Parts: sequence; structure tokens; C-alpha cells
Amino acid sequence: MASHLLLNPSLLRLFTGSLHLILLLGAIVSWVCEKIRGNGDEGQKQSVRHTRLLFYRPTLYSCLSLSFFNLALCVFYCFYWYTNGRSDEKIVILVDLGVKTVAWFYLSRFLKNQLQNVSETKFPIVLRLWWGAFVLVSCYCLAMDILYYKKYQTLSALFWASDIVSLVMGLVLCYFGFHGECEATILEEPLLNGSDTNDRESNQFSRGDETVTPFESAGIFSTLTFSWVGPLVSLGYNRRLDLEDIPQLSTFDSVRTTYPVFNDKLESGRVKSNRVTATMLAKALIYSTRWEIGTSAVCVIIFTLASYVGPYLIDYFVQYLNGHQDVRNEGYILVSAFTIAKVLQCLAQRQYYLKVQQAGYRARAALVSKIYNKGLSLSSQSKKGRTTGEIINFMAVDAERIGDFSWYVHDPWTIILDVALALMILYRTLRLASLATLAATILVMLVNIPLGKLEKKFQDKLMKSKDERMKSTTEVLKNMRILKLQAREMKFLSKIIELRNAEAGWLRKYLYTTAIIAFVFWGTPAFVSVSTFGACLLMGIPLESGKILSALATFRILQEPIYSLPGLVSMIVQTRVSLDRVASFLSLDELQPDVVEKLPVSNSEIALEITDGSFVWNVSSPTPTLEDINFKVSRGMRVAICGTVGSGKSSLLSSILGEMQKLSGTVRVSGTKAYVAQSPWIRGGTIEENILFCKEMDRERYNMVLDACSLKKDLEILAFGDQTIIGERGINLSGGQKQRVQIARALYQDADIYLFDDPFSAVDAHTGSHLFNECILGLLDSKTVIYVTHQMEFLPAADLILVMKDGKIYQIGKYGDILKSGSDFKKLVGAHEEAMSAIDPTGIRKSASPEGSGDAYAKKLPEEQGSQDGNNVDNYKEKSGQLVQEEEREEGRVGFSVYWSYITTAYRGLLVPFILLAQSLFQLLQIGSNYWLASATPVSTDMAPPVASSTLMLVYIALAIGSSFCILARALLLVTASFKTTTILFKKMHLSIFRAPMSFFDSTPSSRILNRASTDQSTVDLELAYLVGQFAFAIIQLLGIIGVVSQVAWQVFFIFIPVLAICIWLEQYYVPSGRELARLCGLYKAPVLQHFSETLSGAETIRSFDQEFNFRDLSMNLIDGYARPRFHGAAAMEWLSLRVDMLSLLTFAFALGILISLPKGTVDPSIAGLAVTYGLSLNALQSWIVWTLSNMETKIISVERILQYSSVASEPPLVVESNRPQSHWPTHGEVSIQDLQVRYAQHMPLVLHGLTCTFFGEKKTGIVGRTGSGKSTLIQTLFRIVEPAGGQISIDGINILSLGLHDLRSRLSIIPQEPTMFEGTVRSNLDPLEEYTDEQIWEALDKCQLGDKVREKQSKLDSSVSENGENWSVGQRQLVCLGRVLLKKSKILVLDEATASVDTATDNLIQQTLKQHFSDSTVITIAHRITSVLDSAMVLLLDNGRIKEYDSPDKLLEDKSSFFAKLVAEYSMRSSSSR
Repeated sequence: MASHLLLNPSLLRLFTGSLHLILLLGAIVSWVCEKIRGNGDEGQKQSVRHTRLLFYRPTLYSCLSLSFFNLALCVFYCFYWYTNGRSDEKIVILVDLGVKTVAWFYLSRFLKNQLQNVSETKFPIVLRLWWGAFVLVSCYCLAMDILYYKKYQTLSALFWASDIVSLVMGLVLCYFGFHGECEATILEEPLLNGSDTNDRESNQFSRGDETVTPFESAGIFSTLTFSWVGPLVSLGYNRRLDLEDIPQLSTFDSVRTTYPVFNDKLESGRVKSNRVTATMLAKALIYSTRWEIGTSAVCVIIFTLASYVGPYLIDYFVQYLNGHQDVRNEGYILVSAFTIAKVLQCLAQRQYYLKVQQAGYRARAALVSKIYNKGLSLSSQSKKGRTTGEIINFMAVDAERIGDFSWYVHDPWTIILDVALALMILYRTLRLASLATLAATILVMLVNIPLGKLEKKFQDKLMKSKDERMKSTTEVLKNMRILKLQAREMKFLSKIIELRNAEAGWLRKYLYTTAIIAFVFWGTPAFVSVSTFGACLLMGIPLESGKILSALATFRILQEPIYSLPGLVSMIVQTRVSLDRVASFLSLDELQPDVVEKLPVSNSEIALEITDGSFVWNVSSPTPTLEDINFKVSRGMRVAICGTVGSGKSSLLSSILGEMQKLSGTVRVSGTKAYVAQSPWIRGGTIEENILFCKEMDRERYNMVLDACSLKKDLEILAFGDQTIIGERGINLSGGQKQRVQIARALYQDADIYLFDDPFSAVDAHTGSHLFNECILGLLDSKTVIYVTHQMEFLPAADLILVMKDGKIYQIGKYGDILKSGSDFKKLVGAHEEAMSAIDPTGIRKSASPEGSGDAYAKKLPEEQGSQDGNNVDNYKEKSGQLVQEEEREEGRVGFSVYWSYITTAYRGLLVPFILLAQSLFQLLQIGSNYWLASATPVSTDMAPPVASSTLMLVYIALAIGSSFCILARALLLVTASFKTTTILFKKMHLSIFRAPMSFFDSTPSSRILNRASTDQSTVDLELAYLVGQFAFAIIQLLGIIGVVSQVAWQVFFIFIPVLAICIWLEQYYVPSGRELARLCGLYKAPVLQHFSETLSGAETIRSFDQEFNFRDLSMNLIDGYARPRFHGAAAMEWLSLRVDMLSLLTFAFALGILISLPKGTVDPSIAGLAVTYGLSLNALQSWIVWTLSNMETKIISVERILQYSSVASEPPLVVESNRPQSHWPTHGEVSIQDLQVRYAQHMPLVLHGLTCTFFGEKKTGIVGRTGSGKSTLIQTLFRIVEPAGGQISIDGINILSLGLHDLRSRLSIIPQEPTMFEGTVRSNLDPLEEYTDEQIWEALDKCQLGDKVREKQSKLDSSVSENGENWSVGQRQLVCLGRVLLKKSKILVLDEATASVDTATDNLIQQTLKQHFSDSTVITIAHRITSVLDSAMVLLLDNGRIKEYDSPDKLLEDKSSFFAKLVAEYSMRSSSSR
């Protein structure tokens, strides 16, 4: 009797239930006591070193799993009780399971709330004792189960499952509890107790970027379950993620490890030839990712084999439900086989997805790094053959596409494996009819091939069209200021819209082709089914429901490889094209390493020597750019280079730097070099970073350099001093400031040899003198200095002067010697003397004291007043923020308004209901067709068919055709809505951007705009509609599957509803992290491209400073910075997908369990088999829904970003219809300024303080003043680039504020400080709107001294102009700008330092040309050369935004105490040594 009681299962359940109840009550009492005690424990805020128990998360999940397991048993037993009646024993068992469910769930909550961060080093002793007791009790229960089974030969499977799982989980918990260690995290707890939310907000999490990713040290369990990424997901759920929160990549994944492996493999294949081929590139990429490729191959084999277990077993399952049983417990065996196969499938699939993405990230990182290094070492000839945009595309598009191919790397052989396995299963069930399947499959593949080719063709055309559009957009954004000044921005917008229309034509064709492919994809199972089952009928093969269901499940799996084949072919071709493009780029010529022979500093007194040098920019050029170059420079010498525009001065410096191709001769350089380019190159970052240029801070030298370059006062005015972030291309600095920052960078390097390419042209006379005296003659007194200059006054200080003419050194010697020899040098000096002669009649030079005038002026006019000049915008920024802010990043969940805007953009959303209706009808017809097949066929051969074979097939075909047409309608409607939406969004964003004020472009790097116009627009074009549609369709599909399954096992709702709730909770838990990781990807992709773009434009400067290593290192940091959120985002996605897979698998297993436990005959085996067939795809579908939802939430950010730039504040209207000026306005050109006040933003101080003056019509007015006095700000206000804060400007009596912007700007002309040329031809640059004849264009070229130069070129007016006019000198570019205004011949002409980069002789000719052709126009001139304004009718002198003097030059010069007289005296004094 005693033994019977001990073996009684009911008493055992009563015993275990009581123990769990005691645990639950004890925990509740403990919690109440803790709360009571906690109310009196308010203490002081203290910093505590917290520890997180190492096995905290596995323990938490184990307890939660036990709770859900017991819940599932409880629900299952409820159903069992419902079907078999109630009893006291069943009540005891049910109570036991219920108590266990509640107890373990409470324990998991306790772990979550109390032990997430603790100061103890181990789990509480009570927990460890409980887990030990739980193991002992589970062992005892399992032993009793075994004894009971031996004695009575029967025992419920529920007891076996409960006790085995309890024992295993108990052992796991004991291991965690007794072997757990601690992970430390520094957290700061609030002094007063508060809510969990407040605690979280006050916590200071340790920086993630200081640690390596846990993936590197993750164990097998952590790797398989992705639990290593759990802490990051949890952190993202608690607060917004930043890059600092994301751990560093593992050493193996970092580009610093990947790139050397890739490069070594690639270079080993280039031994025989310098050329890189696509094959060599592919081999190197495969070699550098071989581990990921091999691991993913194993995973995909396991996944493929496991995915076919379900279709293989369905027939057996149907036969079992029909009463056919071959082995004992066959039902449990089948359920176990289904479940185990699904578990393996899920685990293998998730690992496969992560590994292929990991391989793609590594391949992309290695390739991007290689492209960057190549770009840094390209020869000038190679670079001129490709635009910057094209080179950046290799990195932005081609490298990305090659990395994406990792998804397809196994497809060629897995497609064969899929088809082979499918045919094996079909042959087992349908015998020779499987050949019909093979034939139908091949036919569908053959149909897909032309569709795939068509898709590829359209995609190629689409990409080329996009490249053209982006190339044009990049150029327009770079030159937006000049376009607005010339009122041409809308013309260029229409050009971009035209390019977009051409792109949209290919996009439309591409999208409709994909719609047809989608129709084929979804129609494939029906077509293959009809072919196969029709063959069965023709061959007399009996159709049974089990075989049909097995075949349907197989067709569904076979659908994917059939569909992927054309995509695979297309992707292979695209990747091959990208490989070819990158290989051709990597095969380009680099700079000759032996151009410059470097000599040790200690061995020689010679710093530089060129012997018999001949150099060329383009090897194919018939004549050398430089020839017969012979000169020697001793250490410590100052060498000046002068000559007319285009004589080869800058080229000579480039030959010294090794930038030109050497045809003959030798170049020897001894020591380090520093170079200051003619066009300033400023990198993104702070002013301090630009000056230090990768060197350590030496504060004493740094301050010395700032003084020498007159930068200290600029920095005092800047709100952030030298920590001010410089905008793109130095946008928030004036031309003078940029040049001085560049000079400071060179001085700080403390090099041996300094090369200056006319840097003094961009600054005023006083600053130029200061720079020359303090830098060239001061700090660099003992250094070797070679400087190009157009200012003759700087020549006498040189130890050696080189006079250049037509690419040769025409004269060489000291100043006095070559001046006596006459010829060209004398002409240059003569032109300078002629210009200075205008000053002599006043006698100002003789009467003004050199020292006194300079000092007096310096006291009254600060040397630098901040830079409101040139392009500078926000130097008066308040402390609240920099001009260039970090890119604005939306926080939290993407608002519903974004989804609603997207859905309702096209046709106000009217197509959406029809799309959903088409999908719903498709789902109903598809389920109906499968239901028809299952119910209209016998379960076994000994049963008569319910309907005739012909009826069976006719009904099935009708349903299949109906469902196919629904899919076609759905696909076409979706594409139509998508195309309309993307077209509207594109036009809306671009119109908003082009109508934005100039301040928007000054504070917004072009890379941010380009990202939206390219990456985000592509997402909206090609991906988003598909994702939104797929999410809606998958929801409908899920409802259909649940409907089918619930027909035979309605009890599945008991498990499906909580599982669905948990899935939704998991998705909500993941989404904050996934969304922010996606945003970070978008945020940190731009810096990689921006850095590359900066490097390409400043490669000459970087190489001259020997900073290639530091820039490569920075590039690698940026590449890894972009890869970090991508890799962890992919892992987080797999973390979510695996958990959703497992939860949906629980629903499927539960449904199977119900079906095998139902009494025979309760359900139709055919319909039950159909439910299993649909259930096989349940986990994949639920996972797909979650993945699609998460991906949609990340991709919808593209719409959010586009909408963000679609609502940029706009400029005033372009045209005011009620107040349009007459066609001949202005007639006189008088500009009246009344109490003009200007500030750059509401919160900023005034830049111009109440100016009042009149620029007389048809007269020339000169504007002078020190750098930063407000000269260019006044001009920007005249063009309404900046709107006045007070006062007004009138032209011929009309207030310019009352006019439309285009009416105003189109009537004015300007030659800007920074000359601009667009890629194209000479003709297109002079006459972009094609308004003038060739004769008029030639006349303008002759007037601006460029006619002969253009005639020398083979193509004349159609001669090419490369990107940014790089194949023209800076001086020549300024002359082209002059040619534009000569053609336009406006009544008002503004010259903003228009002749700064030309020699004095050319300047004199230009001034004569302007005087001749604009004699009846109002000419407003800003000039650093005083001689340019001496012939003006009036001179306006500005100081710190105020008018100091305004009168005729003669009257101002007569007054020896006037500021203008002193300024002229200073300029004259500087020039005296050269006269």
C-alpha cells in the first residue's frame, strides 16, 4: 500500500505543487517585507560599483521558459479534461501545473526587477537552495515515473515531458547558480528611491565603444541563441543608442585585419602584370572571407535538409491520423521529428543569415579601404579621366553591391540541391509524375530568364540615369551660391528634373517588370501543381490527400529557388560589372614613386635641385607642360616665382611635389615639405584640427603660428574659438581666413622646405604684408621657402627669382639683375609701376610716415574683425551651437504621420483598399484551391474518390487562375501607387531644397542632401513599397493560416494568442534598438564618403605633408564606425527572428500535439494534413512578419528624412506678380542704401550697423576695408542672399524687398571671389542657357584676354572643362567668370575680388576692358589691390560693419589723416621696394 502511494502520479503532483506554492508564498512575503523596509531606507546619493551576474540572462530565460512550458501543459491538459471528462486526479494535476506556471513566472520577474544590477557576487542563497531542491524533487519524480511505468506498462506522456524537462532545466539552473561570476558595470544610483524609469535615466552606462563586441568571446550557446547581443538590445530599449554605445568590432572583423589579408592576396596576383582583373579581385575577396563563407555553407546545408523534413513526413502524418500506424507511439515520433527539424532549420537559418552578412561587411570594408588608398595615390592624369562623383560611386555603389552579393554566394549550388531534394520527395510520392514537375520547373525558370534579363537591362539603365542625375546634383549643390546670385538655380532644377524624368522612365519599366516577375513567382506553385497533378491523372497515378499535401508543401519550398534563379543571374552580372569597374579603377596609373629623389637632410646644403626637367600633366599631350627646367636652391634660400596667367608657375610647384609625370631630368629634394595651395583646401573638423593636421599639440608653437597668421582676433570673435567646426569646403570662413588657416597649417609642421602658391592674393594689403613679414621673413627666416606671387612688392625679398613663360624658366636671378636685363620681367614690373603711378600725383607716399600711418590705422581699425566676408556666414554664432551641427536625428518610433503621408501621397491613398482586396481574394482562392484538393481526394487507395478526376482538376485550375489574376492586379496596383508616390516625393524635396535660403546650404554639408537624393530616394524608389505591401500581405496570409489550422484544432488559440502577444512584445522590445541602429548606419555612412571626397580634393596637400598614413588610419576608423551599427543591427535582427521562430514553433508543435491526441475520426485526416501543410510555414511567416515590420520601420526613415528636407524654410518668392519691374529696369543703376542693418539670424548680433550711402548710377564705386569689415556681406544683402534686419536698399527708387528674387538677381551681375566653372565645355560655361551666338562668345573671350588661349585648343569653344574647372588655372577661371558678365552686360556689375588671382598686367587689361564696356553701368568693386579702386568715382571704406569714410578717392587722399589715405600709404609703402 505504501509503495502504491509513493508511485501514485497524482500524489507526486500534489507534492511538487505544494513545494511551488510554498516558494510562491515565501517570495510574496519577502517582497512585502522588502517594500516595508525600503520605505524607510531613503539615503544619500552614492556611487556604487554594480555587478551583473554572468548567467543572469540565461537564468532569466530559463525561468521564463519553465513558466511557458508549464502553461502549455496546463492548456493542453484543459483540452484533455474537456474531451475525457473531469476527475479529482485531473484537478490535482491541473492545479499543480497552474501553480508551477505562476511560481516560475514570478521568479523570472523577480530576477528581472531585483537582480538585473546587484552588488552581490552570486545569486541569493535562497534561490540556489531552491534550485538544488528542485533538481532533487525532479530526479525523484522521474525515478517514480520509471518505476510506475515498469510496474503498470503505462504512463501519461504529460508526466514524462514534465519531469524530464524539469530535471534538465533544474540542472541548468544549478549550473548557473553555483558557477556564476560577475560582470561589472559602473552605475550611479540616485540618492532618493525612485521609479525604475528615474533610475534608468540617471544611470551612466559605460561606453560601449571602449569594449570589443561580446561576439568575439561568445560561447556556443550564446552564439546559437544570439544572447551576446541581448545587452545591446536591452540598452536600446531603455534609452536612445549612440555610436559610443555600440561595441567595437571583433579583431577578426575589423578592416585593420581584413584589409591586409585582402591586399596581400590581391597584390600576389599582380606580380606579372600591374593590371587588376575582376577575377583577381573576386579571389582576394573570397580568400579574405573564407571562414564566413565556409561556415555559412554548412549552415545552409543543414537548413535546406531540415526544411524538406516537413514535406517528406506529411503523408505519414495523414496516414497516421487515418488510423495507419507502423510503430508504437508513431504520433509522438512524428511530432518530435517535425519539431526537431524545425528547431534545426531555425538555428541554421539564423546563423546562415548572420554569417553571409558578416562576410559581406568584411568584403565591403576591405574593398572600400582599397579604393580609398587608390584614390589617395592616383596620378593627376588618372584623376582627370574620372570625376570625383564617379570615383566616389566606386565606394558608395559598387563596393556596396559587391558586399551584398554575399547573400547570393551559395545560391548557384543550393538551387541545384533544392531541386534535387524536391524531386526525390516527389518521386517517392508521385513516381514518374515528378518528371512533369521537373519540366514545369525548367519551363518557369526559362520564362524567368528573359524577364530577369529585362529586369537587369532596366536596372542598368536606371543606375546610369541615376549616376547622371547625381553627378549634376553634386555639381549644383557645390555651386549653389553662384547659381542663386545669377538667378539660375531654377534652370538647373529643371535640368535635374529632366534627368529624373529620364531616370523615372527606366524606373517605371523596371517596376512593372518586377510586377510581372511577382505574378510569375506567386503563380508558380499553382502552375507546377496543375502540371504535376494533371500528369498523375494522365499516367493513372492515384491521387491521395497525403501525397497531394506533401507535394503542395514541396512546391511551396521549390517556389523560392525557381524565383531566385533570374535574380541570381542578374546579381551575378551586376556584381561582375561592379568588379570590372572597381578593377579598372584599381588598374589606373598612380603617381610615379621615382619622380622625386629624396636626399638625407644632413648630407647636403642643397635643399632642392631640378636638372633638365621636363614634366607633363597628360602623357598623351604633344608638348610638355614644363620643359628645360634647371635650377638649384640652397638650404635657407627664399625663391620667388612670377609670370603671367597660365605660364606654369603652379605646375612648377607641382613638379617639385612629384605630382606631375616626369618625362626627363632629375628632381632632388632634401628634407620635409609643407605646401600651401592657391585654392585653399580645408578639411571638415575644427580650426585646431586643420592647423595641427595630425600632429601633437605644442601650445607655444601653436600660439606663435596664430600670431604670425593674424588668426587670434578671428578666433576671439568666433563663439567657439579654435574649436569652431568648419563647414564643408570651409563654407563658414572667408577666403582670407581659409588661406590663413592653410598657411598656419604649413607653419605648424616645422618642415624644411615650404612651397606657397600665391596665398597672399586672397587677403587685403595690410594682412598680406603682415603675413609676408611674419611668416616668410619671420618664422621661416631660416627655412627654404619657394613662393609663387603676382604681387611684385614681394619679389625684392627673394634670394632668387624665377620668371615663367610658356612652361619654361624664362629668366632666373636676383631682382636687380633680371630687372636690368629687360624683357618680360620688366613688363611685369612696369605694369605694377603703372598701376602704382595713380598714387603718385597725390604725394601720399612721400608725405605719409610709413610707421605712423600703419600704426595709426592699426589702432583705429582692428587687424581682423571676424569674417563677415566672402562665404562666411555665422562667425557671430552664439554659444548655443556651431554653424555645422551633427546631422539632425529623429528620436523614438517613426510617427504614424510618416506612414500616413507615405500611403496617402499617391491618389490620396485610394488604391490601398483595392490592393488589400486583391490580396485577400488571392488568399481565399489559394486556400480554397488547396482545400478543394485535400477534401476531394481519398486519404488512401482503398477509398473511392469523392469527385471525378476531371471535375477535380477543372475546379482546381479555375481557382488557380483566379488567384493568379488577383496577384497580377495586386502587383500592378502596388507598382502604380509606388511610382506615383516616389515621383511626388522627389519633386517636393528638390523644390524645397532649391528654394531654401543660402544659410541652409552653408550649415548643411552637401553629403547630407546627397544622401537623401541618392540612398533615401533609392529606398523609396525600389524597396519601401515592396516592404509595406509585404507586411500587409503577410498579415493577411497569417490570418488565413490560423483560420485553416483553427478549423481542425481550435484549441490552438489558447497558445497562439499568448505567443502572438509575446512576439509583439519582443518586436516592440527590439524595435527601438533596431531603429536607432539603422539610423546610425545612415548617419555614419556619410562621413566615410565625405572623408573620401575631402581626400580626393586635397590629395596633393595630404601627400605634400606626408600624411597619407594618418588619413588612411582615419578612413579605417570611419569604415569600422559604419560597420559597427550594421553588424550589430544584423545580429539584433537575428536575435529577434530566432525568438519569434521558436515561439511560432511552439504554436505549431502545440497544434500537432492536439491533432495526435484527438480521438480517431474527430477530424478529417485530409483537412488535418492541410492544416499541418500550412502550419509548416507558420514559424517562417511569423518571423517574416516581424522581420518585415522591423525592416519597414527602419526603411520608412528614408521617407522621414525626405519629408524633413521637403519642409525646409523657403526664400522669399522668386517673382512678385503684383510688383514686377519693367523690362529695361534698372535704367540708371543708382543704388540707395538707407540705415541698412544686417544680421545672419534672429539670435545673432548685427553685422552691418545702419549703413546709409548712395552708389551713383553709371559710376564706379570701390569698397575697401580690412578682412572681415563687412564688404561681402553688403554685396550679399544687395542680392538678397541675406535679408536686411532693418533699413532698405533701393535701385532706381524701387525697394529691392518689394521685388521677387529672380526679378532682382537676374538684373544684376557679379564676378564672385571664388571662380566657378562647371563640367562641360567652354561654350556651356560662358552661355549655359544658350542665349548668345558664337561671335558674341568669341568677342567676350577676347575682351577677357582668353581668346588666344581657347583658339590654341583643338576643340575651340567645345574644349572640355573638367570637374570644378580643374584643367584651367585659377586665374583663367576668374577670366571665364569675367567673360560671363561681359556677355550679359547688366546695368549693375559687382566685382568681388575678381582679379585677385591674376598678375598685375592682366589686371590692368581687365580694368581697361571694364572701363570701356561698362562705362554706362554702375560698377561696384571690392578689391584688395588698392589700384583697382583708385579710378572709382566714389570709395566706401567699411570698418566692423560701419561706414568710416565715403567720398571720391581724390578728396580722401587729399586728407592725409583719412583712413583711406593711410590704407593707400600702407599699400604704397609695401610696394616701394619693388619700384
